[in-house]
Amino acid sequence: MIDFENPTGSAGVSPAPMQAPGARPSLIASLAEAAGDGRVPFFRQAQRARRPHSQSGPTLLCLLALFLFVPAIHAQERPNILFILADDLGWSDLACYGNEWFETPHLDRLAQEGARFTQAYSAAPICSASRAALLTGKTTARLGFEFVTKPEAGYQPMVTPLRAPPFTLDLPLDEVTIAETLSEAGYQTVFFGKWHLNQHYQRYLGWSPTHGPKSQGFQVAEEDFGSHPYSYWKDKSKRGFLDLPEGEFVEDSMTQRAIKFLEGDHDRPFFLMVSHFYVHDPIHTRVKWLHDHYAEKIPADHPRHDVLAHYGAMVTALDHYVGQLLDALEETGVVDNTLVVFTSDNGGHPNYAGNAPLRGSKWNLYEGGVRVPFLARWPGRIEAGKINEAAVWAVDLFPTFAEIADAKLPPDRDGQSLLPVFDDPELDDTGDWREKPMIWHFPYYHPEKGYHKAPAEIGIDDGFTSQTHPHSAIRDGAWKLLYFFEDAKGELYDIGGDSVVENKEISRFYEEIADDAQAKLLDYLDETNARLPTPHPDYSEKP
Repeated sequence: MIDFENPTGSAGVSPAPMQAPGARPSLIASLAEAAGDGRVPFFRQAQRARRPHSQSGPTLLCLLALFLFVPAIHAQERPNILFILADDLGWSDLACYGNEWFETPHLDRLAQEGARFTQAYSAAPICSASRAALLTGKTTARLGFEFVTKPEAGYQPMVTPLRAPPFTLDLPLDEVTIAETLSEAGYQTVFFGKWHLNQHYQRYLGWSPTHGPKSQGFQVAEEDFGSHPYSYWKDKSKRGFLDLPEGEFVEDSMTQRAIKFLEGDHDRPFFLMVSHFYVHDPIHTRVKWLHDHYAEKIPADHPRHDVLAHYGAMVTALDHYVGQLLDALEETGVVDNTLVVFTSDNGGHPNYAGNAPLRGSKWNLYEGGVRVPFLARWPGRIEAGKINEAAVWAVDLFPTFAEIADAKLPPDRDGQSLLPVFDDPELDDTGDWREKPMIWHFPYYHPEKGYHKAPAEIGIDDGFTSQTHPHSAIRDGAWKLLYFFEDAKGELYDIGGDSVVENKEISRFYEEIADDAQAKLLDYLDETNARLPTPHPDYSEKP
């Protein structure tokens, strides 16, 4: 185990929405059934039904004994939460999301046994910012954490019209995380995998002894690259193929740590976060049979054929390791009382994922950068096999998990509980069900190396890392507006329902809606004291 943790240590105002166009039964099921409100968690129903009446004698004593025993029952009744986070997995990378090449039978099964969300979003188009927002339930604008962590403090190296804010190196310890909130509510909180929320310590992605998972509410945390190429990439002699029998995968030690935890004894509900490094680059597999399978399956004339053979193998490997976790839930007998959520930290890398039919990719706020796969399974609560078209995003997970755990939600969270969506998959696909719009803030340039040589146009499945300029975005109902700071202009798109391709900018046709969206976005950035790009002191206009 590579563990740099202590081995002995275990306000703004959100804008109002604008107008858009056109249980599983508890052990005391009788009490929950008597409450009869399907949208209230069964453990809350039981609580309400257990309120004692004024009585005397033995009956009162019995009720008092029952009342004293309620906390133990309550702790058992609250569901476990298994949260699986993929890295750089694109919205269209899974078979259940329409990918015609990559095979993902375990994630497809998860979708069949639960709900598949078609309009789910990450909180940011890049890793650290997305994870910080997810764990705190706050937008990157409110957090002041919009980019990736770095080894040292400073600014971006290139000279551009604007200068992005200085790098944020650590998730501040005074920020309240999901893990801290659930821990206070009596959950066991456990973390395995990629953290990426502190200044790199001793090596790339190394956990800080002061700002790692154990400092942010996780009682158990172990650092491990697993079988990802990070674990062997520096040793070129290990990059060759392993001639494994067909159907066999390299053991993933990170997944095995999570399974070992699941197989242990649990006297309270758990929140287990498995944060995969897959499918982040380096894009490489050592499983020869799987690589050869995709090399044959992907059209030979595809311009990215060779790298996609490796990338497809990584997607299927991720699926295999998720399947092992799902099997462990069944084998340990906790599957029926466990909510499983699977999603990605941001959209896919343009050099590999492609993201079609979505425009854009990781590093920008077009749909390809922030629309992600999102699967949820909760037997008895989420109807199996449903396709859910409600607009949801990663910062909704904090209030969702808090409500499920019957925990107190801290103030100034930007998301809202998804329990109404879990209970009613027919909610409006335009996003009108939301009380607050979704807001993204990315005041940085990208790529940091080779920026001036990168293509200026952000396209669809073109295989290029294009230039990203500082920008923010708001989605409210079916409308989505991107605001670019260099020229102080916005782009408006209608992305409700099947309108996923942002290739028709329509602000000139809907000027009032565009102005309203832009005003609400800028008001939010102002009210949250968001960090903005400023004129670069070394930049001058070319003649």
